[in-house]
Amino acid sequence: MFAASSLPSEDQFLCSICLDVFTDPVTIPCGHNFCKTCITEHWDHHDQYLCPMCKKVFNTRPELYINTFISEMVAQFRQSAQQEASSSSEEQVFKLAEVPCDVCTETKLKALKSCLVCLVSYCETHLEPHLTAAGLKRHQLIDPVENLEDRMCKQHDKPLELFCKTDQMCVCTHCPASDHKTHEVVPLKEGYEEKKAKLRKTNTELQQMIQERRLKIQEVKHSVELSKEGADRETAEGVQVFTALKECVDRSLDEFIKTIEKKQKATEKQADIFIKDLEQEISELKKRSSEVEQISQSEDHVHLLQSFPSLKVVPPTMDWSDVSVPPASYDGTVTRALVQLEETLSERTKKLLAEAELKRVQQYAVDVTLDPDTAHPSLVLSDDGKQVTHGHVRKNLPDNPKRFSYCVFVLGKQSFSSGRFYFEVQVKGKTAWNLGVVRESVDRKRLIPLSPQKGYRAIWLRNGAEYEALADPPVRLSLKSQPQKVGVFVDYEEGLVSFYDAEDAALIFSFTGCSFTEKLFPYFSPDLNHGGRNSAPLVICPVSHTDDIQMERL
Repeated sequence: MFAASSLPSEDQFLCSICLDVFTDPVTIPCGHNFCKTCITEHWDHHDQYLCPMCKKVFNTRPELYINTFISEMVAQFRQSAQQEASSSSEEQVFKLAEVPCDVCTETKLKALKSCLVCLVSYCETHLEPHLTAAGLKRHQLIDPVENLEDRMCKQHDKPLELFCKTDQMCVCTHCPASDHKTHEVVPLKEGYEEKKAKLRKTNTELQQMIQERRLKIQEVKHSVELSKEGADRETAEGVQVFTALKECVDRSLDEFIKTIEKKQKATEKQADIFIKDLEQEISELKKRSSEVEQISQSEDHVHLLQSFPSLKVVPPTMDWSDVSVPPASYDGTVTRALVQLEETLSERTKKLLAEAELKRVQQYAVDVTLDPDTAHPSLVLSDDGKQVTHGHVRKNLPDNPKRFSYCVFVLGKQSFSSGRFYFEVQVKGKTAWNLGVVRESVDRKRLIPLSPQKGYRAIWLRNGAEYEALADPPVRLSLKSQPQKVGVFVDYEEGLVSFYDAEDAALIFSFTGCSFTEKLFPYFSPDLNHGGRNSAPLVICPVSHTDDIQMERL
């Protein structure tokens, strides 16, 4: 247990809702603390279960348990504060009592009372005459105070027993008949109580201002913490992106150098072949020259004449007049390499930006489950509320106002009327589906066009390969590959609904400039079964954040 002297300061035990010291403190999942009653009433009066400090939204109402550690700390703090206040009060009383007796000549004893008539403070011994003598008994005695002359009217030499509210000053009983004739004068005690009440009100306001500023300090500190987290996250992402781009440049440089070296080696190889052939011919010519030289110096007439026919002919050789090995040309090699690098960097940059954007929206991931009360009777939902397929039989279900009676749709249980949210849905193996968000008032009983005007922001797949955004008019989407997992992101205040290929980190389509005034619900349609060709389920997936593996694939 902590000693009282080591307790933290008061502002660490303040509830940010009531701005007072915690009562039954509880900790909610995001880590912030509140009075149990305060956070309960806060959630009772709001549509969403969000933290008043960091604004984190909880999909279900968190259970609240008393934080025993903080409760003990608060109890110690209260006890320490009471002891400090008691000690301060005793010290103040002691100081008030330390008025010396005006009559004592040597060692002055502490005064017990002060007389407003004599303007003298008396110890117990010297006070005796005022308690026994008939004339002195009529004198007004008060608790000992210094500067008794300040308690007397300078004009009438009478005790200040009244308060003039007009001039805001203490007066004696004679003053209302002279300088304060038409003024509002009340007894001193009444004026005292009125001013005391105003001071209490002023002090309450001051305490409120102090609490507000303490709360503002916490808010500013929290903002700085969020900023630091954002800076660290952005720095890490930046380092990752620029490292990937630097590696791309390094690879391009290596390829450039290898291209130059390959061309130079090809030139050298061709030259080596020519040189080898030339040296071979030179060797044969030297041999014939030696034979000719030798026979030409012979004195044997017969031998020379007999050898002459074979030696007079030059050995067969290649015509080298048109053979050459021109220097390899490198003109434009750097330019071509830079153009290729520019194209590669552009593609990589777009990819990295797309991944960074997907990673940004994934931080707003929410847990979505399907609402069976909204599901069309022919839809089959999994027990955990994460999968939906189209069944072969239309079930006999209560036709409540929330249920889709015509379209094979189902909504999520969770609704959103502010902030940002994101969820992912597996569409692998399907030939038709549609996904998105709808406003709460959407018509659930008739077949209507799916468009923003009717409350839908959605995309769909038809016939296994035809993708469309259900805008007005619909927009045909040309995708490089078929998404296996689709991410849906909504920024309520910004009026933005975006769809992503969650595995390829590619933006599919965005609805912009939306004006939301109602609750929004995630909605899902696995479409018809089509004789088993479209039997795969739509699956709400936990969000797998973009990581280094995707960077390495680049």
